[in-house]
Amino acid sequence: MQPSLRIFSGSSNPRLARDICDKLGVELGKIKLSRFKSGEIYVHYEESIRNCDVFLVQSLAHPVNELFVELLVMIDAAKRASARTINIIIPYYGYARQERKSAPREPISAKMVADVLTTVGASRVVTLDLHAAAIQGFFNIPVDHLTALDLISEYLRTSGIEKPVIVSPDAGRASMAEKLANRMDSPFSIMIKKRPAHNESVITHLIGDVEGRTPIIIEDLIDTGSTIVNVVEGLKEKGAGEAIVCATHGLFSGSALEKLKHPYIREIVITDSIQLPEEVPDRLTVLPVAPMLARAVRIIVDGGSIATLFKDAGI
Repeated sequence: MQPSLRIFSGSSNPRLARDICDKLGVELGKIKLSRFKSGEIYVHYEESIRNCDVFLVQSLAHPVNELFVELLVMIDAAKRASARTINIIIPYYGYARQERKSAPREPISAKMVADVLTTVGASRVVTLDLHAAAIQGFFNIPVDHLTALDLISEYLRTSGIEKPVIVSPDAGRASMAEKLANRMDSPFSIMIKKRPAHNESVITHLIGDVEGRTPIIIEDLIDTGSTIVNVVEGLKEKGAGEAIVCATHGLFSGSALEKLKHPYIREIVITDSIQLPEEVPDRLTVLPVAPMLARAVRIIVDGGSIATLFKDAGI
């Protein structure tokens, strides 16, 4: 690796930052993050980063607003310390579900986040399974949009699942469900739902046959768990077996982990893009994303194509 590479972690997922450094054979950079009594954020890089390629690791999970401002202060401090490039690794991009206006007088918050990151001084963004791929276009700087689909499909293929059927819980996940179905050589189904309010959903239709099969539900994230519970109960009514739920990001807001201890859920497969609590259900399988992120950092610093990280370069 280039001797000018420096990797620093925000407060959101220091474990992931350390794992990335271990894969690259570099030390995690020394940084002081603290709060004034008023709640204002203080950042101090405790080593020189002048003319360095700096990578900042920060998922915008809980508490999203606190972590977002912390990242902005980290970027500003790096810019004022004369870093050559400031590359932001955001495994989970907060506010991504507000990527368009679905009603009058609403914000497009995903665009606002992109504008602020760019204005403060980010040179590049590396992120993982955005809620909407079009968010890449909100930036006027390079965006490397990675996916955990290879990780998830490899795990599922070695799990000996009998009669699988891939299920997209809504039309937005249909493309990813189709790709996963092709890799597993299995059929797929689509559920149609409506949202009466935020974090609420009602399943209205199911397209495809799931009777007597093991449904594999593919999502980009699990938040409150309410949608997943509605989906597995709807699949059970159609004669499906116990479900396997797959998602890249495990937000698990509120009582989500308790909800997901559902008798119709056999296993939940996620990645460590968001740091998880120490105690998680036995049925939760966590796949590491550090090897993929480390390879992406290596390509960015040394040169090469990010597409080589994926089996399907069209992703």
